Amino acid sequence: MHTRLIGVGLGFLFLFGLVAAKLSLATVFMPMAPEKRQIASQVPEIPKSDPKGQIAGDFALPDVHRASIVDRNGQTLALSLPVAQVYANPMELIDAPDAAKKLKSVLPQLDEAETTRRLSLKKQFVYIARDISPVQEIAINNLGIPGIYFEASERRHYPLGRTAAQILGGVDIDDHGVAGVERFFNERLNKDRTPLRLSLDVRIQAVAREVTQAAMDEFQAIGAAAIVMDVNTGEVISMVSLPDYDANDFGRAPADSRFNRAVTGMYEPGSTFKLQTAAMAIEYGVAHIWDRFSTIPIHIGRFTISDIKSDHFQPWLALPDVLAKSSNPAAAHIALDVGAKKQQEWLRTMGFFNRVPIELPEAGRPIVPSTKNWGVSTVMTIGFGHGVAEAPLAIVRGTAATVNGGILIKPTLLARDQDDSAKPANGTLPPAGAPAAPPADAPITPAAFKPDASGMSASDAPAEPPTPEGLRVVSEENSKLIRKMLRLDVTQGTARSAEVPGYFVGGKTGTAEKVGPNGRYLKHVNISAFTSIFPMNAPRYAVYVMLDSPHPTPKTHGFVTSGWNAAPTTGKLIARIGPMLGMFPDTKNAAKIDADMAIPLEPGIPPGKRALGPGNDPGDPRIAAQKEKEEKAAAKAAEKAARLAAKASERTTRHPPERG
Repeated sequence: MHTRLIGVGLGFLFLFGLVAAKLSLATVFMPMAPEKRQIASQVPEIPKSDPKGQIAGDFALPDVHRASIVDRNGQTLALSLPVAQVYANPMELIDAPDAAKKLKSVLPQLDEAETTRRLSLKKQFVYIARDISPVQEIAINNLGIPGIYFEASERRHYPLGRTAAQILGGVDIDDHGVAGVERFFNERLNKDRTPLRLSLDVRIQAVAREVTQAAMDEFQAIGAAAIVMDVNTGEVISMVSLPDYDANDFGRAPADSRFNRAVTGMYEPGSTFKLQTAAMAIEYGVAHIWDRFSTIPIHIGRFTISDIKSDHFQPWLALPDVLAKSSNPAAAHIALDVGAKKQQEWLRTMGFFNRVPIELPEAGRPIVPSTKNWGVSTVMTIGFGHGVAEAPLAIVRGTAATVNGGILIKPTLLARDQDDSAKPANGTLPPAGAPAAPPADAPITPAAFKPDASGMSASDAPAEPPTPEGLRVVSEENSKLIRKMLRLDVTQGTARSAEVPGYFVGGKTGTAEKVGPNGRYLKHVNISAFTSIFPMNAPRYAVYVMLDSPHPTPKTHGFVTSGWNAAPTTGKLIARIGPMLGMFPDTKNAAKIDADMAIPLEPGIPPGKRALGPGNDPGDPRIAAQKEKEEKAAAKAAEKAARLAAKASERTTRHPPERG
């Protein structure tokens, strides 16, 4: 008996020894890797510092499928971080209340009572928490709760918060783009892990937002927008819409904050549209700079087209003076000289009848009158920027086309390599072997400069800008003339407050009455805007500022017109971003440049030319109205004759003449 007991004991000892050995191998010497469903991948290796984005094209987080979005300098705007979803199989749990209590210790935000209820359900799958961090995932796994599993996932993060929030847009819970660039490039971001490189510069974006926000606060506006665009490449360097929101809170942001005023908002352009009126008149050969146009108020039914009461214009102004003083009746006369058909043709060619071609799904369609109802009053009101509603980016695009040599460019949010025109169309970073960006510690230097025949130093004159690509809408000669007139608006016109010494700013102010919800104009509620270019002697950047419903201040002496708010705001913006863009003020050659760009407000009439003006005014509204009446009568007569001819033909067909 004793021997048998010893034998059984040794047998059990042997068996327990085998089990102990197996456990030691499985847990200490040769542990098995956990299944993927039990624990997702952990924190990836921290990448090296890369402020210039030189290695951004070769770097991607492991187990992250959606590509990052970076600005033109490689600064990260959006990236996906690895996270995990926690779920459970209640059928495998031993003690639901104890499991909920343990989970609560790692996830403080967890509702313990609700979690206990869900873990007690007769189901095989229930979610416990979404988007937990890798640290929390490890902590929960270490709790050793049977029936708790993990599912690998990723979460979109916007490290710069409010910066370019409306441009970036957002993603849904399944990481699909639902707005902005995230939506427009959704397929590209999911298929190609190479960072998507935008044309934005976060430095310029930050300054533009700061300056615009300050103006919005100062003038108590309910909204504002600012755009900086390269007039030669169409690259949008900055696009600000206020109020804005933290891009990480896209789902909870108010609709007014998500509304992108730069491309979705439609506003009457006001006097900024007089630039288009003058440009089409010059390009079509209808008007010349020496022609005079009446500023006397025009009466149309119960409406009157006039200028603000404080302006005391001469009865007749030459074309440059019309832009500088921004006369509404004079602009209406110019538009009538061009005519309805030519006006429609111009606006359609310039893209004002369609959405702005930009990589944003939110780009809205402009509000324009029906061509069937494009009568004399429509021609005149559109001539000074009323009766149509356009997106601010459309105004910027139209302004750029008149000054960059006459080419209508396509605005874009994708970066273009300045030294390599063969940049991939999908906006990715240059491939391996492409010229590297400057070192991170390299000082910021001006853009490349070159001397000219006058012996100017290497820092006196900017290098040749990229050649614009697109449809020619204005001749080079007329583009140079328009640049001089826009410069005149800043030196002697309504936009003097926008002047920045050495930057030779040019542009056009615009103030329009705001349309209310009922479709009627609101009294004393305006949209103030200023569309500008700098430097006007060699156009490179367009800068646009708009304030929605600004209020007067003691500094503005009770005025809310753009010359008192939007124009000075633009000047402050240009002064700050100019050096950041590599454009430094040229005060040394200012006198020479201004002399080269000078144009008189009232140019003399060349010998042998008969200028439009007193006694020669084809744009007289009475003449235009009479002509329109005669054209309508002729059209009706032609239509009536056609109907009679058709009826006669029908009778002949039914009752052919008898043959005798």
